[in-house]
Amino acid sequence: MYSFNNDYSEGAHPKILEALIQENLVQNSGYGLDTHSSQAIERIKQEIGRDDADIHFIVGGTQTNLITIATALRPWQAVICTDKGHINVHETGAIEATGHKVIAMPVKDGKLTPADVSEALDHHTDEHMVQPKMVYISNTTEIGTQYSKAELEALHHFCRQKNLYLFLDGARIGSALTSPVNDLTLKDIAKLTDVFYIGGTKNGALFGEALIINHPDLKPDFRFMIKQRGAMLAKGWTLGIQFKELFQNNLFYDLAAHANEMSALLKKGIESCGYSFFSDSVTNQLFPIFPDSVIAKLENEYLFSIQERFDSSHTVIRLVTSWATREDACRAFIKSLESCK
Repeated sequence: MYSFNNDYSEGAHPKILEALIQENLVQNSGYGLDTHSSQAIERIKQEIGRDDADIHFIVGGTQTNLITIATALRPWQAVICTDKGHINVHETGAIEATGHKVIAMPVKDGKLTPADVSEALDHHTDEHMVQPKMVYISNTTEIGTQYSKAELEALHHFCRQKNLYLFLDGARIGSALTSPVNDLTLKDIAKLTDVFYIGGTKNGALFGEALIINHPDLKPDFRFMIKQRGAMLAKGWTLGIQFKELFQNNLFYDLAAHANEMSALLKKGIESCGYSFFSDSVTNQLFPIFPDSVIAKLENEYLFSIQERFDSSHTVIRLVTSWATREDACRAFIKSLESCK
């Protein structure tokens, strides 16, 4: 059975494995204080165009979200996100476990707007309620949509007006940056957010996220929080090597572009079979709406996840492509779908 269940089913791109093997018996300093991590940080700083950024490598996305939000917020403060936000749905209450409320706003396209944030602020007016202090967004979003530069600029401007931190979850930022409708660069994102991260786990690395802190108030003592939350990897050089390799010879972008190309191939085939989608995604996550009978047949050959019920006889599923997805597997899926009709 071929898996379209996620974008981390495979290990890592061969170039990353080769780099790790090459350095395997070389001794390195621990906890991210090694030369590989320093070199990776310098490459990322060049990519984002900010020498003043603090950059930390953390193993996974949930840890990165938890540590960042816990650092930014005082005990009485809360974070705003969409109702489908990863911190609201898929992190086992990790943010709430730090003592901070998640204010989830219902949206249709997976994206927060200044109006959504304003509504959340209007409902939290005094010291008898939590105080919203951070806005959390994902790009790409949890349903495969993405922010335009104008949309991110509007959020950035509103957050500045209201003295809110803007945090962008970039677990799938590679897919967003290489999609056919994208008009953002990493330099734009570094200018328009207080903190964001570049996801490696879902874009060819064995594991790892590169957290970029732009706001000066969030920088002091951040390594203390990383250590206290159990996220300071002793063999931190393994993270440094991976990000150094990702940001060499355009590898990060090439891997993300491949995932998008495979997704586009699937989308074209699904549309040709007459099916529609739950969201308008041009990135590596697709959410087609299939009859339950079709899903039952496809489940005999492919792995994928169920997103939600659409109506009494149709369900939304999620198909995810990756840097390693094979073109022949995508074409086989389309043929299987055609045979279900």
